[in-house]
Amino acid sequence: MSRVVTETMVRVEDVHKSYGTGAAAVHALRGVSFEVPRGELVALKGRSGSGKTTLLNIVGGLDTPDHGRVHVDGSDLAGLDEAGLLALRRDHVGFVFQSFGLIPILTAAENVGVPLRLRRADPREREERVALLLSLVGLADHAAQRPGELSGGQQQRVAIARALANSPSLLIADEPTGQLDAETGHAVMELLRAVVRSERVTALVATHDATLLDLADRVLELGDGEITEH
Repeated sequence: MSRVVTETMVRVEDVHKSYGTGAAAVHALRGVSFEVPRGELVALKGRSGSGKTTLLNIVGGLDTPDHGRVHVDGSDLAGLDEAGLLALRRDHVGFVFQSFGLIPILTAAENVGVPLRLRRADPREREERVALLLSLVGLADHAAQRPGELSGGQQQRVAIARALANSPSLLIADEPTGQLDAETGHAVMELLRAVVRSERVTALVATHDATLLDLADRVLELGDGEITEH
């Protein structure tokens, strides 16, 4: 997969996305355009159903737009076949979801190590990376615990560590604090901000929690399929 390194991590140009046809069609995105520079934490806000998840899925290569172009880490997603998109998601993009998505039978350390196993990383390097990431998210003492033995906030921290396992350039988080209480959610958002700095990663975080927006470098609002900057 060929890439051109630029100072812009994400460039979205006139992206449209609709579901259904005719009068029943739902226009999730109507000509969305924006850029995210490298190293920024950008919050994407909007009411439920405003198209935030659709936009994140398109930026992350999980969905395709009806019209428009998306560049991520120097790659034009329209020019990638399925293998190229898989490589992009595996090597350059980390995902954090509201539902955590941890494997119940695996320990915290084993969950974090899954992406490294898929890449067949050297076992010693994998163990070192997992230990580093669990320390980064404040869970070094919980490495041997399974998800059911952790609080919601701790599970989300494990999910963040797992998303960082392959040293992605871009971290995409879809309502990562949606299942957490206000205090825990704020702590997780602060962690994301710290991760952006320490791991030199760019983050695009969807949230509807107004109290978390002040932790972002920039805020984009999605409404009626269009985007505005605050």
